[in-house]
Amino acid sequence: MFLEYGEKETEYLKSKDKRLGDVIDKIGHITRQADDSLFSSVIHHITGQQISTKAQATIWQRMKDAFGEVSPVNIADTDIATLQSFGITFRKAGYIKDFSEKVIKGEFDLGAVEKMPDQEAIKALSGLKGIGIWTAEMILLFCLKRPDILSYNDLAIHRGMRMVYHRREIDKKLFEKYQRRLSPYCSVASLYFWAVAGGAVPEAKDPAQGTNKKIHK
Repeated sequence: MFLEYGEKETEYLKSKDKRLGDVIDKIGHITRQADDSLFSSVIHHITGQQISTKAQATIWQRMKDAFGEVSPVNIADTDIATLQSFGITFRKAGYIKDFSEKVIKGEFDLGAVEKMPDQEAIKALSGLKGIGIWTAEMILLFCLKRPDILSYNDLAIHRGMRMVYHRREIDKKLFEKYQRRLSPYCSVASLYFWAVAGGAVPEAKDPAQGTNKKIHK
């Protein structure tokens, strides 16, 4: 499953922002994989924190091999030591067990969260152990496929924006200015800022590189 967007979104962004429009033309369509369920997305993001994408994929495959289906019941019925044997830390194992038990008991309603407005969904998700605001935003973008997510807490987004707009720093006020300009398709804009930050436009340079400036969350 992949994030879906097309000319409607890119033409809108190009009409609103010439610099980003130039980037969109240079890079072309970006393909990014999406999670197929909210439950698996939360598990993916908890297990994947502070490890490589490859390691995350290995852990997920081990869990699928062991359980057949990575479901709330299967995880809740598994002890911490077994979960750790898949390659996750004691703390992360506790987080995913706690999440699974909350789903089983009805304390966390996956269906209700899927229908919530963005900010309510972020608040609900970030209330889970092991899920912060940035992670909740990524779940909204890559699982719930919300179209208007641009995370101020994402360092790569800041780097991409500095490179696109030739700014040494993107403070909160400036960030919100760009956010308003790119809404309601901030999620597609995020894909391009990440791509630029990752070197997709070789001639783009980070004006903050070599300075002592820091990004404040």
